[in-house]
Amino acid sequence: MRAVHRDARRACDCWPASALWFALLVCGCTTEGPPQSPHIAPGAFDYATAAPGASWPTQDWYRGFGSDELDELVDRAVHDNTDLTVARERVAQADARSRQAGAAILPKVSADGNATYLAGHSQQGSGHELDWFAMLSASYEVDFWGKNRSTANAARFQAGAFRAERDTVALTLLGGVAGQYFQVLALRERLSIARANRDVAQKILAAVQARYDAGVASPTELASQKAAWYAAQIVISDLEQLEMEARATLALLLGRPPENLQVRAENLDSLREPVVAAGLPSELLTRRPDVAMAEANLRAAHANLAAARASMFPNLTLTAAAGVQNPALPATVLTIPGVGPSYSAIASLTQPIFEHGRLAAQRDEALAKEQELLATYRAAIIASLVDVEKALAAVQHLDAVREFQQGSVAESARALEGAQLRYQRGSGDFLTLLESQRTLYAARDRFAQYRLARLQALVTLCKALGGGWSVSVAATQTPAGAAVARARDAAPS
Repeated sequence: MRAVHRDARRACDCWPASALWFALLVCGCTTEGPPQSPHIAPGAFDYATAAPGASWPTQDWYRGFGSDELDELVDRAVHDNTDLTVARERVAQADARSRQAGAAILPKVSADGNATYLAGHSQQGSGHELDWFAMLSASYEVDFWGKNRSTANAARFQAGAFRAERDTVALTLLGGVAGQYFQVLALRERLSIARANRDVAQKILAAVQARYDAGVASPTELASQKAAWYAAQIVISDLEQLEMEARATLALLLGRPPENLQVRAENLDSLREPVVAAGLPSELLTRRPDVAMAEANLRAAHANLAAARASMFPNLTLTAAAGVQNPALPATVLTIPGVGPSYSAIASLTQPIFEHGRLAAQRDEALAKEQELLATYRAAIIASLVDVEKALAAVQHLDAVREFQQGSVAESARALEGAQLRYQRGSGDFLTLLESQRTLYAARDRFAQYRLARLQALVTLCKALGGGWSVSVAATQTPAGAAVARARDAAPS
């Protein structure tokens, strides 16, 4: 009988080790690696050019435009913009969820105390009793299948996705501030051109009025020039409205009311154009926060899939408690009265058997989510390549037409000057003069818009290239450079 008991005890002692090796074997068989990154990046960009002195945008790429006022506006926007503040708080929430999920990997320890006073009376007599205990307990879920660790990894990857989202918001914000600032200056420049055109129209109107008074010009010529002057005034009014709306939009990006927003610069003359190089498409995949966000979401989905698969296997929980209580052993059959130490140990093994396919459905849902985010990741890569190609093509196109834009303005000015002289001397006709005036104004206005388009194309290219963001510095710095980092550090915890 003792031999049988000894053999049974040896078998019981060997069972945990055997179960552990079996669990590790099954877990290794059921764990799959994350999906591989799609290899779709081409060898080079179609519209890339090797300009001398060109380089990949730095983290403070907006300083390349040489405007102290723009730098100040960026600092203000990074600190006060509401969208970026919301993105920061989402990161804080995700970090908190990651810490919560990671806590499930470690044992839980708690203290518990209770006191119960019992009293009763019957024909056989009366009695009373005070039962109490003070216990320290610990419980630990043995993570055989990696469910808790996979859940913690999913939360960690999700927190990384929220950080990349914050950096995407910051990069978009900085591009928006720069583009809107340039829009305000371009509208002011166009206003200056429109006012100059009005002044020219006023001078021509005075000349036509003098000729009309002398009986040389016809009433039609006078009326036409007055109409041109009125049209010039309407253009000025429209541009003033657009400039006000542009400043209001800039104020929105800065996170402040539009009242009393001062923009000191009056035109685009003080700005310089940075020289930007696109590099290789393969580099782009590690320099775009939106691509990093898509990859982090994919990794989180894979971790959730691993956790869903692990939920289908047995769950082992170990619980131990020790302390002091009265009675020392409260039990139904055997009770040890008096105050004394007490302890307990519990091992709980649970295996789902029949749940109407709920766990399998959760696994299938997690698998479908992973496939969805794999497609999203691929789409993010393609979209990043498209963004760069479009920006490069725009810059290349604008470089090609620079000479034509400048020539159009110069020749239009020369034509108006000649038409004015001929008309004042009586050798030129009025329609030629009027058309020359309209042509010059259109050429100058178009050139101002061309200059704006060049600046905005460079902003778009810097954004498309990730604005200096990279995976290696994402943990310590945002993509917008030092200004974003300072604002992030200054934000309330």
